[in-house]
Amino acid sequence: MNKPLRRIAVFCGLLVLTLLIRVNYLQYVKADSLADDTENRRVNIERYATPRGDIIVDGKAITGSVETTSGDYKYKRTWTNGPMWAPVTGFSSQAFGANQLEKLEDDFLTGTDDRLFFRNTLDMLTGKEKAGGSIVTTLSGAAQKAAFEGLGSKKGAVAAIEPSTGKILALVSTPSYDPSKFAGTSKADAEAWAAVQKSKNPDDPTLNRALRETYPPGSTFKVVTAAAALENGVVKGIDDPTDAPDPYKLPQTSTPLTNEHGECENANLRYALMVSCNTVFAKMAHEVGNEKMIEQAAKFGYNNKELDTPVRAAQSVYPEDNQPQNALDGIGQASNRATPLQMAMVASAVANDGKLMKPYMVDQLKAPDLDTLTTTQPEQLSQAVSPETAQKLRDMMETVVNDPQGTGGKAKIPGVKVGGKTGTAQHGLNNSEKPYAWFISYAKLPDGSAPVAVAVVVEDGSANRDDISGGGLAGPIARDVMKAVIDSKK
Repeated sequence: MNKPLRRIAVFCGLLVLTLLIRVNYLQYVKADSLADDTENRRVNIERYATPRGDIIVDGKAITGSVETTSGDYKYKRTWTNGPMWAPVTGFSSQAFGANQLEKLEDDFLTGTDDRLFFRNTLDMLTGKEKAGGSIVTTLSGAAQKAAFEGLGSKKGAVAAIEPSTGKILALVSTPSYDPSKFAGTSKADAEAWAAVQKSKNPDDPTLNRALRETYPPGSTFKVVTAAAALENGVVKGIDDPTDAPDPYKLPQTSTPLTNEHGECENANLRYALMVSCNTVFAKMAHEVGNEKMIEQAAKFGYNNKELDTPVRAAQSVYPEDNQPQNALDGIGQASNRATPLQMAMVASAVANDGKLMKPYMVDQLKAPDLDTLTTTQPEQLSQAVSPETAQKLRDMMETVVNDPQGTGGKAKIPGVKVGGKTGTAQHGLNNSEKPYAWFISYAKLPDGSAPVAVAVVVEDGSANRDDISGGGLAGPIARDVMKAVIDSKK
């Protein structure tokens, strides 16, 4: 071969090698980033080329797919009772992407998940259309409906858990939105999307308040402070005097802390929780100390940055704080912040003999032929308190509901042991805004089982300030959710 031909051959060989390297780079190194590129319409065209798999509650689909009449996308997502279920499913929009379960399990719902490879291969060989898998949730339709209707037009959230397993039974956030209204690409979809954005709607309907919003937990946190005091020997028995003054001067200050109700001077722990004595619990939080309070809160789930349900919950925070702030943290104020899910976890651990189970809302993933591919196994997060302390906490929480002086009487259910704790959390600079109404509770049946624990928070801007209380606004909602779970098991 002469020299010029040899040079041309080498040059052509280098070109072919360059092409091979480029193709492999695109197919393997850049594959994921190209697939996730918002400008790559082929991914969305494929995603909506077939009906999505469904999200299942109580054996029935709460989602669906409908064939479109125009555009590149053949199918779009639909929801049954969209506003009620949006805090669970999230949205899946041809124009605006997806969130929550619809996003986290997108590959499985669209049928592209590796776990469906064998099934998809068989379908390809037999000429059957590719189909997505289904997500079977832990949710109770009855509990979700009771929570959604209980909140009604009020702003707030409800989280309900099965204490023995951690299964999430209800997850509601209001105001909500209907994801069906912006599932497509039309002008109406764009207008519906804009209407639920925080920039247009200050109530922020797409915010999942049950998982992603943190609030001062108010007096519901006194259950955790009581647990810390009992576990650390600050107080022995729940009927022993606490030597708490009324008012109580916050440590290192001249600022007096007072009480809204009751005769709290030297009150015992049972009475202090029943009428919600600020002075008793602030003093106990100080005596336990900030480090031990953080430890106890963490055992109930606080300060966990990676709590996935599988939707990640916002971190609830019991902070490192100075002495006066720690005393206020101990009554659920200052920098203490918690999600509704977190406070349901507190009630759940108390009901479950101190054992805290990891909350989860996906029970099973099923292939299109209904074969079960994965089943979530319950997982213990911690032993929040000893069984003995848990029993003492239950005794106190049941007094809150059953004693005529207690603040939780509206949560009573005939024939069922109900334990609860109310909370009215201050809100705004110098408590300038209307407070949040809280209620946490659990139900125990005559056979000793505890089918449900609930947390409710209500941000009711329309209520008269003097009428806002955990027992008044949130307690009846918690009662109805617990009753719905109990009745559904009969």
